[in-house]
Amino acid sequence: MLLAAPRGYCAGVDRAVVTVEKALELYGPPVYVRKEIVHNKHVVRTLERRGAIFVDETNEVPEGARVIFSAHGVSPAVHAEARALSLKTIDATCPLVTKVHREAVRFADDDYDILLVGHEGHEEVEGTAGEAPDHITLVESPDDVEHVEVRDPGKVVWLSQTTLSVDETMETVRRLREKFPLLQDPPSDDICYATQNRQVAVKQMAGECDLMIVVGSQNSSNSKRLVEVALEYGSRDGHLVDYAEEIDEAWLDGVRTVGVTSGASVPEILVRDVLDWLAARGFGDVKAVTAAEESLLFALPTELRRDLKAAGQEAKKVRHDPSAIPGSGDGHLR
Repeated sequence: MLLAAPRGYCAGVDRAVVTVEKALELYGPPVYVRKEIVHNKHVVRTLERRGAIFVDETNEVPEGARVIFSAHGVSPAVHAEARALSLKTIDATCPLVTKVHREAVRFADDDYDILLVGHEGHEEVEGTAGEAPDHITLVESPDDVEHVEVRDPGKVVWLSQTTLSVDETMETVRRLREKFPLLQDPPSDDICYATQNRQVAVKQMAGECDLMIVVGSQNSSNSKRLVEVALEYGSRDGHLVDYAEEIDEAWLDGVRTVGVTSGASVPEILVRDVLDWLAARGFGDVKAVTAAEESLLFALPTELRRDLKAAGQEAKKVRHDPSAIPGSGDGHLR
């Protein structure tokens, strides 16, 4: 069995999950969360049991209550709606998503047409597009490029959702640049470091794997991309599962090597369960495949740090180490 490293929680996800945990400890339940704090079924269910209430829209939160915005970010219109309802807000948007929001605002202020590479309906895309709706055009795939129109081919820039396939995004950008030779790049990579690192690990493993199992939820963009990357880079078969019990033993027919990884919103305990399930079926020899070392830390949201300090509690930066070989700590959400 080949086990990818890094895998699982990234810094932005860990920050968001810890934000909800700390808010529940500090303020007591209920604490409302707009949308899923991260796209993982197990995380959401666990936090619900602790007293978090997840809602789809801001107007579902009682007036004057406390609400946390998810790691995927929200548009200015959502912030305005929260103010109108006198909500106490904690913004758990991943700082790397916030970076893309700021880029969108900056280029819109300079009157650029912004081509946003991403998936329609994804919360992150909705939040970014909401920063400058009159300037942003969504481009979902390379095939969409032929339909893209801009006002001035000399003032056009591309940005992207942070959780996309690096290869497909670069192909989309290549076609955009063929159509718009003066297309500008974002100041730095928009696809986040964690998404890229997890895809690189899968690329390194896939050619040796008869089967790739990715632990993650169906609404997790970065998890779904890992399955796609595995199949593209040589894995004979690949599947996305939330829990070990979702694995079909028929997938193991004729399999000599299994690859295992997890999306950036997956707690390590779920990977452990998959490893145990596979070990019980003869795949007990585990080899780590390390593509990168991750050490990035994000501070908790300003609003929460302020209240923790007022309560005499520490508000450290948070870290979760999902790349540890089984046997070490498994992080939050036990």
